[in-house]
Amino acid sequence: MAVDVLTIGRSGVDIYPLQIGVGLEDVTSFGKFLGGSPTNVAVAAARMGHSAAAITGVGDDPFGRFVRSEMTRLGVSDEFVIINRAFNTPVTFCEIFPPDDFPLYFYREPSAPDLQLRAADIPENAVRDAKVFLFSGTGLCEEPSRSAHYFALRLRDRARWTIADLDYRPMFWESAETATREISAVLESVNVAVGNREECEIAVGESDPDRAADALLERGIELAIVKQGPRGTLAKTADERIEVPVTPVEVVNGLGAGDAFAGSLSHALILGWDLRRAIEFASAAGAIVASRLECSTAMPYEREVLDLIGTAHDHEAE
Repeated sequence: MAVDVLTIGRSGVDIYPLQIGVGLEDVTSFGKFLGGSPTNVAVAAARMGHSAAAITGVGDDPFGRFVRSEMTRLGVSDEFVIINRAFNTPVTFCEIFPPDDFPLYFYREPSAPDLQLRAADIPENAVRDAKVFLFSGTGLCEEPSRSAHYFALRLRDRARWTIADLDYRPMFWESAETATREISAVLESVNVAVGNREECEIAVGESDPDRAADALLERGIELAIVKQGPRGTLAKTADERIEVPVTPVEVVNGLGAGDAFAGSLSHALILGWDLRRAIEFASAAGAIVASRLECSTAMPYEREVLDLIGTAHDHEAE
């Protein structure tokens, strides 16, 4: 099966409070949503009209069945989802304290099915043929997932887009030094890297946006994207540098914004948009998700993003 956008990595269930500004100990109602960053990216791409699939793993349990059914309902193929009977499907809780405090609590111990992916689980033709292949840094945090990722990356042709979501979450790693070693090792196998300043520091030892982008380019990356929070997004290629400001919205939950960014960036890359248009579009998509409660089901359609960009431009012109 060939798809436009193929991701690999985490999946699970997001259990998010329906009450904002309340600690988990006092929350009385929750919503259940499809979760896991790479899986959310696949949903974002599907919302943009692309065929999409995720290589991931779930447990042989009710939450695993929910993940698979929700993926397909949202337009993402579950053909490459591995059912692992040894580990439960992970769940993730969060707290919501807008505008910028959204603690996450991962329940993925002693391991998660998506971290048990093996090279034999990789659909080789689908990986080779995907127009965009995206993985997250956390998929490299332990074996056998790490080797499965390495195997998949060796299948890719650099003429196609391979995106590294640098995605550093310290609770998944033995140490920051281990994360640096493993994430740094795969950079030469990809042509797009996306991360915030902390993630770039883990990957290439630089947190200054321009120096971080330059260091990524020196490693063979064609497009380096550094997210700067309220300062917007910096993107660099060998011969172009742009900065795109944040799209102003009332933030509800910022946790899914990066996934919307990556899925919408995939859309822009497939369509061959110029750099500024691509980053502006991806940033606006992220802003839309930040203005909503959940992640996967909050992913916008192309028209919603274009409408928001148009509104923002109208306000700039006033």
